[in-house]
Amino acid sequence: MGTLEEVEVSCPYCGEAIEVLIDASEPEQKYIEDCQVCCRPIVFRVAMTPTGAPEVGVYSEDDVI
Repeated sequence: MGTLEEVEVSCPYCGEAIEVLIDASEPEQKYIEDCQVCCRPIVFRVAMTPTGAPEVGVYSEDDVI
């Protein structure tokens, strides 16, 4: 099992700050997780930086990524 890192992001719908766990063992990821506040689906794009820190982008389903 990979290393999990806690990251704070803002929901693209309601703007609330939420904390999510990122699996740092995968170099690139794209997945959907519901907002813990408004329950709308957030698209996550995760890439690991050369130093091993997760770089997380969050988008609404309507955003083109």
